[in-house]
Amino acid sequence: MRWNRAETTGWGRALRAAEEIARPENRATLHRLVAETPAPAMGNRRSYGDAALNHGGRSIDMTRLDRLIGFDPETGILEAEAGATIGEIARVFAPRGWLPAVMPGTGFATLGGAIANDVHGKNHHVAGSFGQHVVAIDLLTPAGRLTLTADSDATLWRATIGGVGQTGVILSARIRLIPCPSTTMRVRERRIDTLDAFLGHFEDSDAPFSVGWIDATARGAALGRGIFEEGRIAPHDAGHAPGAARRMPLDAPRALLSGPVVRAFNAVYWRRVPAGGRSVARPLERFFFPLDRLHDWNRLYGKPGFHQFQCVVPPAATDTLREMLDRIGTAGLASPLAVLKRMGPGRAGHLSFPMEGWTLAVDFPNRAPARALIAGLEGLARDAGGRLYLAKDALAAPERLVGMYPDLPDFAAAAAEVDPAGHFATDLVRRLRLREAT
Repeated sequence: MRWNRAETTGWGRALRAAEEIARPENRATLHRLVAETPAPAMGNRRSYGDAALNHGGRSIDMTRLDRLIGFDPETGILEAEAGATIGEIARVFAPRGWLPAVMPGTGFATLGGAIANDVHGKNHHVAGSFGQHVVAIDLLTPAGRLTLTADSDATLWRATIGGVGQTGVILSARIRLIPCPSTTMRVRERRIDTLDAFLGHFEDSDAPFSVGWIDATARGAALGRGIFEEGRIAPHDAGHAPGAARRMPLDAPRALLSGPVVRAFNAVYWRRVPAGGRSVARPLERFFFPLDRLHDWNRLYGKPGFHQFQCVVPPAATDTLREMLDRIGTAGLASPLAVLKRMGPGRAGHLSFPMEGWTLAVDFPNRAPARALIAGLEGLARDAGGRLYLAKDALAAPERLVGMYPDLPDFAAAAAEVDPAGHFATDLVRRLRLREAT
C-alpha cells in the first residue's frame, strides 16, 4: 500500500500536521495495513482540533470504505462500513422511512467518527448519544479482527465508543435506525430575549428536537438572547428540496469577523424571526446540517483558522452559563456561530462527552486574546463540574481534564491492553495524555 505525504488540519484549521496517509479501497488492503503497519484511522477530519491529526506519523484514510452493507426493515438495523457518512445514510434511508437515531451538526461525519466521538444531536435529551444506538462494531486491532458488542466485552466496548480511535480501526458497524415518516421537518422558531427565558423554553418543550442559536455578542439586559427552535418530523412530505450547496472559494479577510461586523450581523439575524415567533417547513438536511449548505465554511475565519469552545455544565449551573456569556460578550471576540442545547444523561463510553445539563458551543477566530478567553472559560466549566468536548478541543492542557472524565483510568487501561505499543495515538491523545492516566 502506498503512503503519501500530506499536510492535514483539523476542521478549525488552527492546528496542522505533516503525515503519511494511506487510503485503502477495500477490506483486504485495510486488513494488511492494520496487521503490518498499524496507524490511527481518520474519516473526513471534521473534528475541530487535533483529534484527527498525527504529526510526524501515519494515518489511514477510511473514506473509500463507505459501503452500506445491509438493512433489516424488521428491526431497523443497518450495517455499514466506517467511511459511510451520516448525511449519506440519511439521504438514502429517510425516503424509505428510516433515519439515524442521532445526527450531529454535519452530515459529513463518518460512521466511524460518530462512534469514536460518541456524537450527540439536537435530540440528546430524549435519544441520548450516538453510541447508545450502536448494536455491534467490527474492530481491527494489531492482533486481528473482532466483532464487539456491549455483552461480548463491556470494557472494550466502552473504551471504543467515544474513545477517539484508541482501541483499533473501526471497519464497520451495525446501528439501529428510527422510523421517519417524511423528509420534512416542522420547525417552530421563537425569538428569545434573555437567558432565563431561553432555559425556560428548553425545560418546557416537549419537542423531540430542540436547539438554540444564541447571540454571544449580547450584553447587559440582552445577555443570552437568541432564537429557540423546536423540530418535529412532519407526518407527510411538504415537497421541499434541500437546495444546492455552495462553496466558500477562498479564505475570508480578517475584517469579516471583526467585533462591529459580528454584532451588527447578530442583531439582524436575531430579528429575522418575528417577535411572536413563526412555524416553517424545512427539508431534513437543512434542519440537521445547516452549515453543510456552505462547503468549506471554515474558510470564513481566514487562513489562521478558528477555535471552538464547547462545554457541558450541570443543570443547576446557570450562573456559570451567565458568567461565560458575560465574559464572551465583554471580550467582543465571538463569531455568529454560537449554540445552546439541553442535554440528557445518555452516554455510551468512558470518554463520551454528554452529561445532563446545558451545552454551550462558541466559535472564535484564532487570535491570542481568544485563546486566553477560552482558557478562562475552560476553568469555569471545570469548577462547575462540567467537561470539555474532545472532538472540538484544540487548546486544553491535560490538567484541565482532571475530574472532568472520571472514567479516564479505565479507558487508558483498556487502550493499553489492546494497543500496548501505542500505534493508534494521535496529537490529541499525546497533548492531553489520555493514555497515561492511572
